[in-house]
Amino acid sequence: MSALGPSPSAKPADAGSAVGMREQLRSFKRERILEVAGRLFYERGYHGTSLDALAERLGVSKPFIYAHYRNKTELLIEIYTRVVQLSLDCVAAARAEGGTPVAQIVAFSRRFADLTVREQAVVAVFFQEVSSIPAEHVTAINRLKKSFDDALTALIKDGITAGAFDVGDARMAALAMTGMISWIYTWYRSSGRLKPDELCGVMADYALRIVGGHGVDKE
Repeated sequence: MSALGPSPSAKPADAGSAVGMREQLRSFKRERILEVAGRLFYERGYHGTSLDALAERLGVSKPFIYAHYRNKTELLIEIYTRVVQLSLDCVAAARAEGGTPVAQIVAFSRRFADLTVREQAVVAVFFQEVSSIPAEHVTAINRLKKSFDDALTALIKDGITAGAFDVGDARMAALAMTGMISWIYTWYRSSGRLKPDELCGVMADYALRIVGGHGVDKE
């Protein structure tokens, strides 16, 4: 490949690699914009954050942002979608690990707590900016939230069926569990007495109590 253009002998595979690299670069740019937008929404609020401020924080021009996101609303919706998808991934990963229902609920709880700690800013935005979601997007967001609640409820129901959990209402247990862990975003500080891994372990223990978990296989 010369500085002026593709070599005449370039193979189709080379073109495919170039396309792949461009897509990776585009994905990286989108992720960076989303990361900084989430931080600014957390610091200043959604309505208190302008695209000018986002561009300034990124060190780019507004056209750079518009090349990846049409407007500020699209950034907010992407944050909501991403948080729910990452939460669903926690359930899927716990399922994929296999093991007993106790082991799976512990795996989920630890992953979900870790997610809340690592992504504290965007989790805060998720809960604090609900009123900022345009009406035409509310149904889709609620559908995503329900898919997460359904997945965790199903995991708990499987544990009840297996005799591993002693709880009367799987749905309420799921809501109580996620509410407890999600609330970490309001009080967690990196300077606190518990390290992230220790905090995740504590949340897993409390999650087991919510479902009336039997057994000690927490690995």
